[in-house]
Amino acid sequence: MAWIGQNEQTARVFSASRVGVRSDESTRTFLQRVYFFMSLGLATTGFVALAVASSPAALNFVFGNPFVFIGLMIAELLLVMAFAPVAARVSAGTASAMFFGYAALSGVTFSAIFLRYTMGSIGGTFLVTGGMFASISAYGAITRRDLTSLGSFCVMGLVGLIIASIVNVFLASSMLYWLTTFMGVIVFTGLTAYDTAKLKDLGSRIDGQEAVTKAALQGALILYLDFINLFLMLLRLFGGRRRD
Repeated sequence: MAWIGQNEQTARVFSASRVGVRSDESTRTFLQRVYFFMSLGLATTGFVALAVASSPAALNFVFGNPFVFIGLMIAELLLVMAFAPVAARVSAGTASAMFFGYAALSGVTFSAIFLRYTMGSIGGTFLVTGGMFASISAYGAITRRDLTSLGSFCVMGLVGLIIASIVNVFLASSMLYWLTTFMGVIVFTGLTAYDTAKLKDLGSRIDGQEAVTKAALQGALILYLDFINLFLMLLRLFGGRRRD
């Protein structure tokens, strides 16, 4: 009778291995979808930013009146805060429209960087950011380490970064400016690894086409924000200022 127990145990192991394979496949597919949406979001932002920067009329509308620019920034903040709770209730199509609407709105405000930095430095910094982001996110996707402590550290650092940046609006301290810049690179580097690891865990648990798409859009927004903020911090360090 021993062989019966052995066969039952073998069957359980085989069944568990099949579950593990399915889990790995679903995680990989989920992350691929997250990166796909994120890439489209970045492309949307870049295209809109370049289009606005190339139009004197659009630039005058956005930056000619400070209330317009402030209103756009507030709209961005409200949209990003509302995305997760709203996306959980609406259809995947509506969630997609919200995501790409936010990416386009960000492109309008991000057109300001084309007025401050040279095209060459923007392109070069984007490539550097892309390389850093890809390697850090890959680490977050493959590591088996628990990155919870790293995430907690980075969230606390992000809070400090926001407070320091607000204070520096009034102090206009160059030392604090560079301190927040270096701090920002560290914080968003860590958040990229942490957020990717959390999304990997989410991808192994979520099921259903609609749910997967909406979760992938939320994950794309998270990594999009990590990428954009890391890009802006590196642009502070390496961006060449326009002379005209």
